[in-house]
Amino acid sequence: MPFEDELSEALRRTGDGFTPDPHALVAAGEQRGRRLVARRRAAVVGGSVVALAVIAAGSAYTGGLFDGAGGSGTTVAAPPAVPTEPPGPKEKTGGGAVSADQLIGVFRQLLPGGTVSGAKARGTGETESPRVSGLYDDGEGPAALGVGLSRVDPKGRTAAQSVTCPDKNLQDFDGCTAETLADGSKLMVFQGYEYPDRREPTRVWRAVLVTPQGHQVDVQEWNAPAEKGQPVSRTDPPLSPAKLKAFATSPLWQPALSDLPAAEPDAAAGPTATAPGAGAVLESLLPKTGITVDSKGGEAEYGYAVLDDGKGKSLVQVNVQAGMGDALRGHFGAGAVTLPDGTRVKSEARDGEKGGANVVWWTVDTLRPDGRRVVVSAFNTGNQNKPATRDKPILTMEQLKQIALDPKWFG
Repeated sequence: MPFEDELSEALRRTGDGFTPDPHALVAAGEQRGRRLVARRRAAVVGGSVVALAVIAAGSAYTGGLFDGAGGSGTTVAAPPAVPTEPPGPKEKTGGGAVSADQLIGVFRQLLPGGTVSGAKARGTGETESPRVSGLYDDGEGPAALGVGLSRVDPKGRTAAQSVTCPDKNLQDFDGCTAETLADGSKLMVFQGYEYPDRREPTRVWRAVLVTPQGHQVDVQEWNAPAEKGQPVSRTDPPLSPAKLKAFATSPLWQPALSDLPAAEPDAAAGPTATAPGAGAVLESLLPKTGITVDSKGGEAEYGYAVLDDGKGKSLVQVNVQAGMGDALRGHFGAGAVTLPDGTRVKSEARDGEKGGANVVWWTVDTLRPDGRRVVVSAFNTGNQNKPATRDKPILTMEQLKQIALDPKWFG
């Protein structure tokens, strides 16, 4: 099972015993953005050992606005670590000009024609970013809805990623638009599923706004009273894409946003931030004849390409990691071989696990003696969530091995 699915499933099982609490709604809205990015980057990293290692390394988040309160993003904390600096008061995220009650007032004002219950918020004078949440019922059924407010580097990679639609080759969703508004703000409106690989009925719709000043508004809504743990209460979330856009772009959020300090500079957005990137290296290592690259993508350590030899499409993915020696202790057991230079190689062929019918999944996992890891996977379909388009992947297991062991990954 790919890394992000193993981790999500582990945390999902852990959170099954919790009861959702609207007080935690929006508790980690910004983490959903990181999760979407993580899905793109980590889609090929297999092995429950890795998932457990990540959990053990510290608090892990995979969910959205219910994190820490029984949603699919339940926080799993590691044993307390030894502080690296003396404990002291945390710095506040804002000047306190906007209170929790004022944010609830804005929340209610922007949700006319229905009822709001269980509304809770955190103002700008706290040690964490302001947020507000509640259950909204427009007469069609109650729905969880929440907003997170923060500052980001408007020219940084984090901001760019948060307003970029997911890749259809990697994640199924019903719709997504990304646009630049008249004032230069970037807006993404996303319509998808809480568990896209399973197409379960819980829908999550999201709008993320980033202004030229680095003000970020992250709105998320579900078609259920909770992100998980409760049946859906309606077909779709209550706010249509147009209403979701209006909600996120409302000037009523501006007082709280203006009370937040500017964010620290982030890694630059654009090709130079990740060049050459795993995707570029992967493409350079593909066979030069008989195969065309139908689509490609990725960022930083993750890359993919959809290949076509005229007999059906085939997805190839790669993930490059460093410092994985301890995390993968015991992972390269039965079936693995050790090369003369100490590199361990494990090749596996298995059925796909993303829902596509008759999908075959081939993987070559390699670990250098210094802990550097390269995982290359191939499928007999261009999208793991869709049925197979051919009997087996275009690349052979030996070709995958050659790609994974190429010195270009660390050149």
